[in-house]
Amino acid sequence: MGDSDSLSQFLASAVDAAHKAGEIIRKGFYQTKNVEHKGQVDLVTETDKACEDLIFNHLKQLYPSHKFIGEETTAAGGNAELTDEPTWIVDPLDGTTNFVHGFPFVCVSIGLTIRKIPTVGVVYNPIINELFTGIHGKGAFLNGNPIKVSSQTELINALLVTEVGTKRDNLTVDACTNRINSLLFKVRSLRMTGSCALNLCGIACGRLDVCFELGFGGPWDVAAGAVIVREAGGVLFDPSGADFDITSQRVAASNPFLKEALVAVVRQNL
Repeated sequence: MGDSDSLSQFLASAVDAAHKAGEIIRKGFYQTKNVEHKGQVDLVTETDKACEDLIFNHLKQLYPSHKFIGEETTAAGGNAELTDEPTWIVDPLDGTTNFVHGFPFVCVSIGLTIRKIPTVGVVYNPIINELFTGIHGKGAFLNGNPIKVSSQTELINALLVTEVGTKRDNLTVDACTNRINSLLFKVRSLRMTGSCALNLCGIACGRLDVCFELGFGGPWDVAAGAVIVREAGGVLFDPSGADFDITSQRVAASNPFLKEALVAVVRQNL
């Protein structure tokens, strides 16, 4: 997994990169954006690309032997195969649609996997200045303060977060709305924030109780958040109840008390 000193150094390097990218995001947030479409409702901006270039350049100079997977390079035809080698998995701007609309739920997400296991995670929202960090076995933090998942034990009292994704075919939309319809009778309320990474961090710090998402972009959406959730005492799993697979484009997260209740409801509508 890497020794403690090297993991701490990896984290410090990722935090530096996140802060630098965050400055680009903060400046661009209040300016006119040049927007391109990756799909019907899936957007990308010059800021996404500039941030990924900056993060990759920063980390490649420090760790030239490491592998790199990024949302924008992968979208452009780059290799997204995950190996056992130390691999930085980066979403340079999670919440691009929020960014375009001036909705301040955006972040930089930088995760490091070693032997395919999420090991170091940094999620930084530069608009509201929240930095979530985690190292395998060392705990999770928000702006340097320890965080932990909620202690909620009843699904009916839980705050759920999910997303509708970027596909707009009838089958996907119907399945999504059916899941939401069934869950609204089982939880206190529901949120859709537009950022998978920040949703996971919301679970980690106890703001949110249960989370699930299907069909998101790729491992860059969850690599950092996975570390932070686990280190905050949370559990990650497939929405069906199976083990979490970072490459599956499916994730659920909660405190340990709510997993089975969430799976029981979601599984009926997968």
